Amino acid sequence: MDNILTKLFRLTNYISDRFLQFIEDLVLREIARYTESLGVTPVAIPSVHGSTRSTSLQPSQIGGENHGIFEKRASNNSKELLVDTSSIVLYAISISEAVPSFFLKGLTLLLYGLIYAWSLGMAFWRYPLSCIKCAQVHVHRIKSRMVKTLRGSSDDIGWLQHAPGMPLVQDGTSRFLELLSDIRNGKHSLPSSFVYLLIPGLFSNHGPLYFVATKRFFSKMGLACHIAKVQSEASVEQNALELKLYIEEIYWGSSRPVMLLGHSKGGIDAAAALSMYWSDLKDKVAGLALVQSPYGGSPIASDILREGQIADKETRRILELIICKTIKGDMRALEDLTYVKRKEFIMKHKLPLDIPLISFHSEASIAPGVLATMTQIADAELPWLPLRKLWIVESDSFLESRHQVPVMVPISAAMAVCALHLRLRYGEKSDGLVTCRDAEVPGSVVVRPKMKLDHAWMVYSSKKRSPSEHDACEMCEALLTLLVELGNTKREVD
Repeated sequence: MDNILTKLFRLTNYISDRFLQFIEDLVLREIARYTESLGVTPVAIPSVHGSTRSTSLQPSQIGGENHGIFEKRASNNSKELLVDTSSIVLYAISISEAVPSFFLKGLTLLLYGLIYAWSLGMAFWRYPLSCIKCAQVHVHRIKSRMVKTLRGSSDDIGWLQHAPGMPLVQDGTSRFLELLSDIRNGKHSLPSSFVYLLIPGLFSNHGPLYFVATKRFFSKMGLACHIAKVQSEASVEQNALELKLYIEEIYWGSSRPVMLLGHSKGGIDAAAALSMYWSDLKDKVAGLALVQSPYGGSPIASDILREGQIADKETRRILELIICKTIKGDMRALEDLTYVKRKEFIMKHKLPLDIPLISFHSEASIAPGVLATMTQIADAELPWLPLRKLWIVESDSFLESRHQVPVMVPISAAMAVCALHLRLRYGEKSDGLVTCRDAEVPGSVVVRPKMKLDHAWMVYSSKKRSPSEHDACEMCEALLTLLVELGNTKREVD
């Protein structure tokens, strides 16, 4: 509306100017014609637009009767007639200018009044309209956050199974169970021509018993077994480089290829090392087994770190305080397990398919007995946060000696709660942290045991284990034995 009134005002001014100029030109043209017929000298007459025009005066525009009078006076006295004619014409011009000028000033005031009234009206409505618009934006933002929070990882779980160009998996569960049964009966066929490298997962630096029983089990059989010394709270790319150097050091020192078995994030770190440095590790690595690894991503990590959901910034600050400040880790260690980061990495770095691959996943028990009792206890060491007292002076050696605090964690109960949460929210089977579908690596041989095993079972043996139950050490041996068979089969085919 403001633009319409402004344009109307400009158009009115333009029309008035053109109209005044037309009248002025018409009058002056007639005066010049009459004075030329009388043979008098032109005089300067002020223009409507402020300029001065030199022209001859002509009384013919004053009226028919006056015209005869002017002609008579011109025959007697030309000079007097010219003065009278100039006065009358100037008076006529002033009257012709005054009428439209007064009319235009009134119209201008009316237009200005309309513009001012419209501005006041719009100013009166603009503030509540802006408040309503801000409220709508705020409500839309809250609604979007709520939808994103409630939706969670529903669209991401199992995305690898639908991604185009991904190779199919093979089921190796039956052969795995056969090998596990042979091992339980005392038949061990794992060769000593390889070096077996166990790669721990996230927060393993704070678990003093992580993979210790498995390494001891392999060492008793005379096998060369190592636990990779990597920073468990580091990013995937950083650990991939460290593993690459670690594998090369083992190979140069023993002249034997390395069999890799990675648990949880350790499997992802090992797969990243093969994807990024395959040209250097091609002749040094004989196979890889990913045990309960969130190769496609973890819904737990994604739900915690998802941007745009409710309280996302507050949650991130708390995690940064725990991971970065308390345990001196890297926030990327948890970020790399989200679906967004895993999609980016997998699409950028392809896992080589000419190496034997095994992906193992299981389902945690959510029975009430597991939730209520502590069937499996994990030993952990958490950083000590000393609180100095102002009146007590403590030496640095005393503080250093107590920088780690041993903690007993009811890991089975915690995993059961997480598995129950994933089952109720997404309807997905999981070991507590990783869903079964996200643990299957494309192009690998998948092992899907029907035993109820949570995420920590493979690295922390139960202290109340029944003699008839399988042990985590035996499960790792069966997986590596199957990996060796896959490597032999592949070499025979090639």
